[in-house]
Amino acid sequence: MSRGASAAAAIVSHPREFVGLVMATAATVAVFTNALFLQKGPHPAPIFATRPAVRVVPITPPRPQGAPANAVSSAPADAVKNRAQLISDIQRELHRRGYYDGTLDGIWGARTDAAARDFVQASGLRLTVEASDALLRAILSAGAKRAAAEPARRNDPIAELIAPSKRVLAVQRALADFGYGQIKPTGLYDQETRSAIEKFERDRRLPVTGQISERVVRELAGMTGRPLE
Repeated sequence: MSRGASAAAAIVSHPREFVGLVMATAATVAVFTNALFLQKGPHPAPIFATRPAVRVVPITPPRPQGAPANAVSSAPADAVKNRAQLISDIQRELHRRGYYDGTLDGIWGARTDAAARDFVQASGLRLTVEASDALLRAILSAGAKRAAAEPARRNDPIAELIAPSKRVLAVQRALADFGYGQIKPTGLYDQETRSAIEKFERDRRLPVTGQISERVVRELAGMTGRPLE
């Protein structure tokens, strides 16, 4: 007997079992078809376990609370602006008191530095000569510059020779700043100033004269980075 005839005989002999087998097969096929092809998203109980896709999310560093986005970039510009305003205020107050005769440009140049040094020396203060709030407060609390005493006789050449000189004063300051003796910046050419100049000339390999020559002035200006007069 062929296999087809045997299968037909089995179906005729057991019709209920055959119908149940057909229905179970159809249900199984429907479940697999639905799970594999008809679901829009992942099945809540998948037949085969799958690894979920990993989503990379860029991490943005937290911004400090209360700090604007451009706070860091604007800080240097604000510092420069504040310093220029401070120097301009110092220049204005020095000008009002007769120490400064330059422009109010907010730049700490040679004239501003010399005027500030004159003020500190005349006031007898112990301050570092630099653009600072302490210097501005000291200037605001000080009075006008005292007028220098006029020579007893204007036509006296000796009196004019021994009178305080701005050039001598600038040279004395520069020599004292670089450690050439304990010089008091009086503006008067004295023995201490002469000895300091001689020591400076020997260090710079210049002709030793002890005099405030043009070459000495140029060498000192080159060391300080600013004109002495």
